[in-house]
Amino acid sequence: MKLTGSYQINLEKQKVWDALNDSKILKKAIPGCEEFKKNSDTEFTATATNKIGPFNATFTGDIELKELNPPNSYKISGSGNSPVGFASGEASVTLEDYEGGTKLTYTVDANVGGKIAQVGSRLIDMTAKKMADIFFGKFSELIELQLDEANQDMNIEKQSLIKKDNPQN
Repeated sequence: MKLTGSYQINLEKQKVWDALNDSKILKKAIPGCEEFKKNSDTEFTATATNKIGPFNATFTGDIELKELNPPNSYKISGSGNSPVGFASGEASVTLEDYEGGTKLTYTVDANVGGKIAQVGSRLIDMTAKKMADIFFGKFSELIELQLDEANQDMNIEKQSLIKKDNPQN
């Protein structure tokens, strides 16, 4: 199965890159993620539960980041198993400066097998696309929220400094 897409994120490329490598953000963005453990700078273990057709599948697997070209691109590969089958795949992720923000483009090549493969490729393709949309939507929301919180903290800090410099306020 092949899947491609792109998303416009209203942040500078370096901040998007940092978030793509932040295990806390990834755990919150991955649909159904129950556990996301960082084993090294490029290796992770994850557990996620998602509904695929009639199956509620809990996958546990390994994820590896390869061909890192910070802050422009990397490949992410993974494989996981569940009682209803297995999934494996690789995604190329590219970041480029675009319209005052960052355009994230991805290409995924994935394979599934076991009982879940019996639900049919159309349903699996639709589920994969939906999960990618949920992931990138949540990912964008989380990093933009993180930036808003950082800006609020900076404004509070500035106001505090102004009061210290100007004690009559």
